[in-house]
Formats: sequence, structure tokens, C-alpha cells
Amino acid sequence: MTLTLKERLMRPGLIQVPGAFDALGALLVEQAGFEAVYVSGAGLAYTQLGRPDLGLVYPDELLAQVERITDRVRIPVIVDADTGFGGVLNIQRIVRALDRYGVSAIQIEDQVFPKRCGHLDGKEVVPEEEMIARIRAAVDTRSRNDLLVIARTDAVAVQGLQSALNRLQAYREAGADVLFVDAPTDRAMMADIVQAAQPLPAMANMVEGGKTPILSASELEAIGFRLAIYPNSLTRRMVYAGRDLLLHLKEQGTTDTVGDVMVQFAELNQLLGRAELAALEDRWKYTR
Repeated sequence: MTLTLKERLMRPGLIQVPGAFDALGALLVEQAGFEAVYVSGAGLAYTQLGRPDLGLVYPDELLAQVERITDRVRIPVIVDADTGFGGVLNIQRIVRALDRYGVSAIQIEDQVFPKRCGHLDGKEVVPEEEMIARIRAAVDTRSRNDLLVIARTDAVAVQGLQSALNRLQAYREAGADVLFVDAPTDRAMMADIVQAAQPLPAMANMVEGGKTPILSASELEAIGFRLAIYPNSLTRRMVYAGRDLLLHLKEQGTTDTVGDVMVQFAELNQLLGRAELAALEDRWKYTR
């Protein structure tokens, strides 16, 4: 049986959580043996809108993808709900919806709306008291005690490390279950964050080409992180591979010569569970 995320966090060891922007990506994460999957707001902006992460994703667009993902995989699903899409009543609505879909954790951040990617410049954060209200609204709204609230602060880039550490303490007291400081720029900062988060688990964000050093799982665990997300590693790899394929098709006029680096039709259907669905069709098939 799959452990809940809350149960897993009670056990030792770092939890690596790749990101996925749709059900197929989440299925790949699950089949690769990871313990959870992360639904990234940036990933939805990249793939569903073809735009950067600038707060352009609507709540219904997020919920539609989350519904498909939770329907397809059994591992815990962590959802990036950005700023909560408005005031505390908006946060109440989004938490209720995600709660119904059975997600394992909801991430709320302290940026102003519209937000932007934590590894872009030009961010702003709301007053500490406003974020505390967001956290309390999320905590009070959830109906399951195993639904975790992850509180993210972007204060490092805006107000400095000490402000971010102070906010961690306030967010912990407000009822957050996991604490997350985005975009620290060196290992010393990362160690200070883990220390300030205690006794709550701290989460690290591995963004290739971003502001934070890319560390191995063993390095992150040694610092003391309990969760590490890789929000768009899969997206970046798919863009690279897809662009390569399309350039080849344009130049060569066929995909036949790159079949060895593609999943073939039969293998794709096997991955997607065609045999399982065929068995269900046979079980319920009506015969005249």
C-alpha cells in the first residue's frame, strides 16, 4: 500500500518529488518508482499556455489537470496553488476542491498576485500577516488531517535571508505542516533554512538553471531537507527531445530513422494500460 505523504514524512530519508504537468507525466513518475508527484503552477503555464510562470494560470485550469492526475495515479500528489488565486475566501474554495480530489499537500506562497516564478527577478511579497491569514484559511478549510499545507516564502530575494527565516517561524505558528523557502543561493543559506524550519520538515526546490545550487539527493538529505521537488525537469527534457525530433522530421521528411529513440505504438499502449482496460471491456461486454 502507498503511504500517505504525512506518514512518509514520519520516516527517515529524503523524498524526491518530480513534477508533472499532466496525467501521462504523473504516470511516468509513478512507474519510475518515485513516492510522490508534484503539480507545478509553472509547469502548467509552460505546457498548457505556452507562457512563462507569471501568474497566468486560472484556478479551473489547475483543477482540471489535478482531477485527471489524481484519477490516474495512486502515489501522493502535491499541488502548487500559487497565492491561492485571491483572498482567503478564494483559498477556501481552492482547498475544498483539491481536498475533494484527494491530493496529499497544497502549497501556498506569500507573493503578491499576480505572482511570478520564484527564480525570476521582480518578485514582491505580501505582509507577513496576510500570508498568515492565507495559511490559517487553508488549514481551517481542509477536511482531512493527512492533507498537508506547505507554506512557501519568496522573501529571500525581496527582503533577505533573515526576513525569510522570521517568516518561517510565523508560518509554523500559523499551522503550516511543511516549510519552503524558494530560491536560496548557496548551501549556507539552505542549511540556515532547514535549521529555522525545525521541527517541521523543510522542502528544497531544484530548478535547473535557477538561483539555487543543484544538489544530489544525498547532499540535500545531509543538509536536513525532507522533501525535494524537481518541478519541471521532465518538461525541460521533453522540450529538448521534442525539438530534436521535429527538426529531424523537417530535415529528413520522416521519423522512421529515429524510431530507436521513440516509444513505439505497442509499448505506449502497454504503458497506458491498454490490457487492463481491455479486460474491463471483456468483463462488462454486452453480448446479444
